[in-house]
Amino acid sequence: MRTWTSLQFLLLSLCIVRGDVSPQTSVSPALLVVNQGDRNISFIDPSTNRQIATVSEGETVGHGHEIAILPEGRIAYVPIYSNTGVGKPGLNGREILVVDIPRRKVIGHIDFGRGVRPHCPVYDPVTGLLYVTTELDNTVTVVDPRNLTIAGVIPTRQQQSHMLAISHDGRRGYTANVMPGTVSVLDLRARTTLAIVHGLGQGQRISISPDDTRVFVPDQTKPRLAVIDTATNAIRTWISLPSIGFSSTPTPDGRWLLVTLKSANKLGVIDLSTRTMVHTIDLPAGPQEIVVGPANNLVYVSCIRSGKVAVVDTSTWTISALVDAGAGADGLAWAP
Repeated sequence: MRTWTSLQFLLLSLCIVRGDVSPQTSVSPALLVVNQGDRNISFIDPSTNRQIATVSEGETVGHGHEIAILPEGRIAYVPIYSNTGVGKPGLNGREILVVDIPRRKVIGHIDFGRGVRPHCPVYDPVTGLLYVTTELDNTVTVVDPRNLTIAGVIPTRQQQSHMLAISHDGRRGYTANVMPGTVSVLDLRARTTLAIVHGLGQGQRISISPDDTRVFVPDQTKPRLAVIDTATNAIRTWISLPSIGFSSTPTPDGRWLLVTLKSANKLGVIDLSTRTMVHTIDLPAGPQEIVVGPANNLVYVSCIRSGKVAVVDTSTWTISALVDAGAGADGLAWAP
């Protein structure tokens, strides 16, 4: 697969803006799902809760886990991680796929030049930069999505920096470092590590509150979730869970924190005002990642062992639909 030049990418972007795209390929909004097992990306129409298309990752070293989409909803970025889990022997991915969403095809890639296991991409609308965890280098790599170039790196000073959350002003980043059981606090503008938060047991996934005051990390060794105070960069408190949590996502109003309880096949709902779990919802096998839909009363949960996406209505805390995606359904993102 070739690397696209800045001119080629610009010409393609101009074609898209001008409308030179077959209209039947466009669905707005659409939920994109990265399917580890099928090595492809599902396109889900939320109006029908059906998969309407897939895009193959092609011949890559490993497969993708996570996805980020630019705000205009036309370009997606899928890092190719590995064919195995964190810290396990296997292939070392070295690229990010660039996907044209309206045309539903891979249009290029960003090559790191060596195996770094790129994993979690997060787009910052403030700076227009894309941040990607590069696990084998103990860094977060800064990518300029406008010209598909690597703009810099930020050391995390920890191994297995797997997932990333960033503050809404684009100034701070927080990585969950799996086996060390730590969180690296990053100054994204200065591209330095500010602090290391210890004592998490074993981290994996990470999220940040809408007001940027708290960071949430479920412990992978005990049924509890750490709440980190971003003012002090220290654990403020622990929230007890009925079983070990995996990923978390706060609702936009900051009232609820949603947590996947992967081994229990449930979605937990935490009332952040009381720091207690008030609801659990049964889900298909292997609830993995959570994303809030364009209608804020709906959230979508990928279920990796069942290949489904569960649609949960937060007004009733019930499942309103189950959507067939692909084998190993994992990363989720909305194309507006």
